[in-house]
Amino acid sequence: MILEHTPLARQLDIVFKQLKEELSYLSSGTLFIQIRNNSIGKFGIRHFPMESRGSQLQMTEKGLSEAQFISFHQTAKESLKFKKWTHGEICFEFALKQNMLCTSIQFESNYNMANILSNNDKIY
Repeated sequence: MILEHTPLARQLDIVFKQLKEELSYLSSGTLFIQIRNNSIGKFGIRHFPMESRGSQLQMTEKGLSEAQFISFHQTAKESLKFKKWTHGEICFEFALKQNMLCTSIQFESNYNMANILSNNDKIY
């Protein structure tokens, strides 16, 4: 599959399919996707699967349900409408709070000065 010809929303579908099992046992974390030329390269989840209650560490027992997974996936796809750049990273923070999925999205655009200088003869 050539990613350059695959819409970013379809690439995001592939990411969520790959991470579905991992999300099923996480109650919080940050899903990140790194984008270059509108193609997803590296992706994954930053998370802490253990919580402490007093002096005891516990593994997270409950992750996203099927309905929460679908909602998270749909929210991530909808957020792509707000992306106006070709290189960068999107972070989707998620947490279950009282069995309700809460998400926030952070966009980070990246630029390369060498590319800008080589493509523009005129500098302001």
